[in-house]
Amino acid sequence: MTFGTTGQVTPATDSDVATAATWSREDWLALADRMLAAARPFASPGHALITFPGPEGGYGRAVDGLEGFARTFLLAGFRIAGARGVGLDELVDRYTAGITAGTDPSSPDRWVRLDEHPQAKVEAASIALVLDMTRPWIWDRLPSVVRERVVDYLRPAVGDDTYPRINWVWFRLVVQTFLRSVGGPHSLDEMNEDLTTHDGFVRGDGWMSDGPHRAYDHYVGWALHLYPTLWARMAGAADLAEQRRERDLAGLDRFLSDAVALVGADGSPLIQGRSLTYRFAAAAPFWVGAIAGVPSVSLGRLRGAATRIVRHFVANGALDERGLLTLGWHGPWPRLAQSYSGPGSPYWASKGLLGIALPADHPVWTSVEEPLPVEERDEVRAIHAPGWLVSGTRADGIVRVVNHGTDHAVEGATVSDSPLYARLGYSTATTPVLDDSGWASPLDQSVTLVDDAGRVTHRAGMRLLTVHVDTDGVGVAGSRALAHWVDPDPGQRDHGGGRVGRSRPAGHLTVYSLVRGPWELRLTRVDGLADGVEAAALRLRIGGWAVAGDATATAGGGVAVVTGAHLTSWLESVHGGGTAGVTAVPHGGPLAGGLVVPWLDHPVRPGAWAATFTELSRVPATTARRACRAVVDEEGRGLHLAVDWPDGISTSTRLDTERAGPTPAS
Repeated sequence: MTFGTTGQVTPATDSDVATAATWSREDWLALADRMLAAARPFASPGHALITFPGPEGGYGRAVDGLEGFARTFLLAGFRIAGARGVGLDELVDRYTAGITAGTDPSSPDRWVRLDEHPQAKVEAASIALVLDMTRPWIWDRLPSVVRERVVDYLRPAVGDDTYPRINWVWFRLVVQTFLRSVGGPHSLDEMNEDLTTHDGFVRGDGWMSDGPHRAYDHYVGWALHLYPTLWARMAGAADLAEQRRERDLAGLDRFLSDAVALVGADGSPLIQGRSLTYRFAAAAPFWVGAIAGVPSVSLGRLRGAATRIVRHFVANGALDERGLLTLGWHGPWPRLAQSYSGPGSPYWASKGLLGIALPADHPVWTSVEEPLPVEERDEVRAIHAPGWLVSGTRADGIVRVVNHGTDHAVEGATVSDSPLYARLGYSTATTPVLDDSGWASPLDQSVTLVDDAGRVTHRAGMRLLTVHVDTDGVGVAGSRALAHWVDPDPGQRDHGGGRVGRSRPAGHLTVYSLVRGPWELRLTRVDGLADGVEAAALRLRIGGWAVAGDATATAGGGVAVVTGAHLTSWLESVHGGGTAGVTAVPHGGPLAGGLVVPWLDHPVRPGAWAATFTELSRVPATTARRACRAVVDEEGRGLHLAVDWPDGISTSTRLDTERAGPTPAS
């Protein structure tokens, strides 16, 4: 695997390069060296297993040790490749010893095999990728007997059709590509099959779903775009990669145009989707763009985005006092882990340091870091594949996503809502409620029906009606869902999606969002109720943004406001009425402190629209605000909305509310 350079580049002299917001290549290398040194004490005697402290992972200690080795090997490989092996003899020797022991069936350090546990298939791909990337310094120097053992260890990937048809197809493909390059067993039919499966994930504008579900999350960047770019540079991929290189580059380029707009000014990625404990792996796609040479996003902006993300986590305690990554977001928060997570899992974050694989003379290291879009201007954009409106505001640096199309399910499904995917809103400054209540009873950024027993409906399976930005610059999105109660089946493993179980329909809900700056005007209508469900026994509940930390709250008169140290969540009934309240969730999310969620309850009146104003900003609640005023007129098949926003701007929006029929039950 090679990373090209255009030749020696004269170092930049722009004084901005030396500002506090900039990391030099030496800063990146120092972080990598710190992380690798911190991992070393937890290696087994033969260096093949790195078992980090903490509770045993869901797959057992043997898998934990393999995971710790493979994921730190990613980081070690990037370090070795970028330095061309110079001055890193000890690091090379350490991981070479680990490969030697791990592939020895008689060694007490031997690795779990691919045909013994599925997780080994994930880790084998990292090992194969780095063996290719560091070929002159590790693989080429291995004794022939060890090379044969490596091939034997990777061999079960060939002919194995049990790899899930999600990002895992790349694990089989990467392993077989490496095997092909060293004269080992491989199947071109299976390799082409995996490429075809990957192409089936494409949804448009560079976006891909992680499998057949509407699973749009960080895996789009740190897996589904990362692997094609790195795979194309593997020795065994040249002929297969050439025919798709331009297409993959175009998709990556288009995706990154959106991705840079999803990073907050403080460097926080969107707190949405599974595997969030991988933290600054979210920086990986920006380095991938630099490696691939995307034309539309500059090297300075790519590097700046990566720096901000990694620096955000380092500054907020992601590395503990020992220099170790733990299960959590900033600091430890074990509940953020999925059932497959172990103490070595967070080291998937190594992908966020992919840039150190680029040599010192690569132009990315002499490009001046550029600001993120949210640091330059206010912007609302529509991303069609996931059904997102993205609103970034320069004054507070927050990026918000209003979600009408992502749920980690398929249209018409009646599973429960995953708080990681199915909420109406996510941001770079807030977390969804992720304790048991967040899975069982959606509240934050939700529209639900609540019965007299307190049971709360779910919206997964909703139909996306529209997502666009109108001529006034207002983001417009809508969805229609069969609101349903779910009694989950017992014993389900957490892989990020909603729970399956016995469901009962409550009625159809239509929700539209009009978005400008930090504000959303949310229109909600109960279209009709299911047989046997009485309006008098229900409440329509509108939930706002959850605020973490030492938050204070007020509620009354159709207004609920939650104020944290640097964040305000405002929820207000536009036309009055409704019962306002707040709910505290003491251990609800990975951000420091408990969560407090504002909400409004309304009587259920089928066919009538309820208009709610929401705000997420850093403007203190005590600051005088203009009220949001909206006139909602029904015009035949649609609505006309005349809105006076709190900043004094007036807009006019028309909605065709009858474009799509109700979402059917599955």
